[in-house]
Amino acid sequence: MKLPSFFQSVFLFEMLLFMILFSFKLTNSISLKEENSYASVFPNSFLFGTASSSYQYEGAILSDGKGLSNWDIFTHNNGTILDGSNGDIAVDHYHLYRVDIDLMENLGVNSFRFSISWSRILPKGGYGNVNIAGINHYNDLIDRLLHKGIQPFVTLCHYDIPQELEERYGSWLSPEIQNEFEYYADVCFKYFGDRVKYWITINEPNIMAIRGYRTGIYPPSRCSVSFRHCREGDSEKEPLIAAHNMILSHAAAVSIYRTKYQNVQGGSIGIVMNAVWFEPFSDSAEDKSAAERTLSFYMNWFLDPIIHGKYPEEMHNILGSLLPVFVEKELEKLKFGLDFIGINHYTSFYSKDCIYSECGGGLGVSKSEGHSLWTPWKDGKLIGKSTAVDWLYVYPQGMEKIVTYIKDRYNNTPMFICENGLGDANNLDTSVAESLNDVERVEYMENHLDSLAKAIRNGADVRGYFAWSLLDNFEWTSGYTIRFGLHHVDYASLERIPRLSATWYKDFVSDVRGLQKW
Repeated sequence: MKLPSFFQSVFLFEMLLFMILFSFKLTNSISLKEENSYASVFPNSFLFGTASSSYQYEGAILSDGKGLSNWDIFTHNNGTILDGSNGDIAVDHYHLYRVDIDLMENLGVNSFRFSISWSRILPKGGYGNVNIAGINHYNDLIDRLLHKGIQPFVTLCHYDIPQELEERYGSWLSPEIQNEFEYYADVCFKYFGDRVKYWITINEPNIMAIRGYRTGIYPPSRCSVSFRHCREGDSEKEPLIAAHNMILSHAAAVSIYRTKYQNVQGGSIGIVMNAVWFEPFSDSAEDKSAAERTLSFYMNWFLDPIIHGKYPEEMHNILGSLLPVFVEKELEKLKFGLDFIGINHYTSFYSKDCIYSECGGGLGVSKSEGHSLWTPWKDGKLIGKSTAVDWLYVYPQGMEKIVTYIKDRYNNTPMFICENGLGDANNLDTSVAESLNDVERVEYMENHLDSLAKAIRNGADVRGYFAWSLLDNFEWTSGYTIRFGLHHVDYASLERIPRLSATWYKDFVSDVRGLQKW
């Protein structure tokens, strides 16, 4: 049948438009291939995924034998969480993980980073029995992920620990936790290690030490009165003690993995740092030194002992005898090091010297922080666009810079970007439809991935990227006031709805995979 001329014209126009768009996409794909771009930057082995954590996702506070964690207790104290909420239900991933795996499969990702709840496996730490119901839950989660072609990327400790350990001996302030963590890691390697090929010992120990023992805004809420109104603590000494025990707990877990499991199970093990990039506040030698010093007091504080067997020189110079000492037995365990470095990168700041300049108060100025002020402001301008998250400024070039810095300082140890993402305010006046159209998150991810690609082209051995996060979730002391999800979560019904960013990420991963097949 012959089409009427009008419809024929429309049909021909649509066909022409399709051919132009297809040709444009094809040309771009060929161009990328010819330039050896994303196809070589992100090879077939590269992991694209999303990240989560047990307390922020699981809920099911006391289900199936789980014990209380430090965050279970902390969030039920008045005034600790911005909106008065808690993670008792969170996004109920404990019961809805099958739904969430389907969402991951739809995204086309090949890995999922999640953490195991220590108190779900050992409700009373080493003082009680292994909770087999908890083991069964994670076994099923792991098996279902693998069935969908999604590699589990597992964190042993993502802030939450059994409350029992806090009450018995003060958790990270006691060397006893090193043996506890080794035992817990051994249990996890035994039950899950035959299928888990990527292990993280501790997520962001620098954040745990700083916010738990310096500023007191995270459990166990210890700090000096000059920092916050804590009941007890010493903000200049206790973060160093807690960090020392975290480093040695990492070493204990790596030691047991290396000597007992790795040869048979064939996996790898690392640690994840919160990695902020610091630009010098000025071109002065003092501010350049301050920026380097800030990195040492914030991130190298942990990585230097694990990789080089000693604390950074800048810390020795300022802290002197305040800095704990590694004895010979501990140094032997530290020699096991790690297989990869995990990087959680979101933002950047300026760093200003406070040794030779007057800074007043502010983040970073104290002795145990290195006498260098963190500030997003310079000459009346922010380092990057501000966001709904009070500490997050959009500075994509920071991704390339922090990855390159770690590459150069740590002999290009393999790296994974374990978290990267943008948070929006949970504005009750914003409709769900408006929330789903998250153009700024798409731009953020696109620009940060482009920055990451530049670092990789320049030789950085980066092997994966995990977006924070698959879902909106409980965002620590911000509660549910901030949304980071590629999927919108209705906290009343727990319905998950994909945002524009989910579609964009799906297309990005698909396009990269398509280029790899050329």
